[in-house]
Amino acid sequence: MEGTDLIVTVHPTSVAPPLPPTETDRTLHFAGPATFGRVPRLDQVEKADIAVVGVPFDSGVTYRPGARFGGNAIREASRTLRPYNPAQDVYPFHYSQVADAGDISANPFDLNDAMETIEAGADELLSGGARLMTLGGDHTIALPMLRAVARKHGPVAVLHFDAHLDTWDNYFGQQYTHGMPFRRAVEEGILDTSALSHVGTRGPIYGKQDLDDDAKLGFGIVTSADVMRRGVDEVIEQLKERIGKRPLYISIDIDVLDPAHAPGTGTPEAGGLTSRELLEIVRGLADCRLVSADIVEVAPAYDHADITSVAASHAAYELITIMSKQMAPARWGGTG
Repeated sequence: MEGTDLIVTVHPTSVAPPLPPTETDRTLHFAGPATFGRVPRLDQVEKADIAVVGVPFDSGVTYRPGARFGGNAIREASRTLRPYNPAQDVYPFHYSQVADAGDISANPFDLNDAMETIEAGADELLSGGARLMTLGGDHTIALPMLRAVARKHGPVAVLHFDAHLDTWDNYFGQQYTHGMPFRRAVEEGILDTSALSHVGTRGPIYGKQDLDDDAKLGFGIVTSADVMRRGVDEVIEQLKERIGKRPLYISIDIDVLDPAHAPGTGTPEAGGLTSRELLEIVRGLADCRLVSADIVEVAPAYDHADITSVAASHAAYELITIMSKQMAPARWGGTG
């Protein structure tokens, strides 16, 4: 499916069990449609608990373009994901109905129009009761996604994995780029400013004022060096304490990973997290109330070995698993 023609049906009182992915041990990994994790399309199910939606948009980048191809690269990399997640001890695609909603086709020539289109597409999916796993696209798309999610859940806590702050005010006089979504979101009142965190930031910035401004917006910072020195478990506990029981939106810019683990991105920075550290931190947040998430800035043209999209597909799988466990009890009586 393309564009905003997203089919969302009302959740009936009694529904059939989730339609699972194509069994990967009975099919060729490299054959057939490349939906995320081989899950069914949205139009093949009665209702989706979790909708995987692509946003192939990168007109907000300030360095290397190409993230418009990220969503489909992640889908291709997800072909080898298997139905049981041993790290979280759950069959995520069997506990809740996960479906691939296709792409929201946003205007690549008009950024404001694109954001309106993305927001409308997210609204439509959320109105049917789904939580969203969004595959970008550049980080500009986080703002319209957050607008839609906050309209449903109220101001949300944000956990932002990124090499960069993404709270700058403008670039060449423009206030909407991939480096500004979280400043705009705070200004619009759609974030819970008592529960905002960056994880994995590093590298040079324009000046110390950038850090001061970021703190005034309400963000706490866990740098990539903090993760290395303090360890994953301590970082998880700090993040959980800050997030509490608030509705949580997780946004992962794949450049949070070191270029050794994610070369295919628009603005790489040395000294990042390992893919193992990212996955373990995400898994450690399984008790948080995750209402939606995104993974952005995967630019496959700069990674001929698909390392980046593989890492992104596994991060998305862990996020989907968390949402699946949280949604299952109300629908199926699952234990999670």
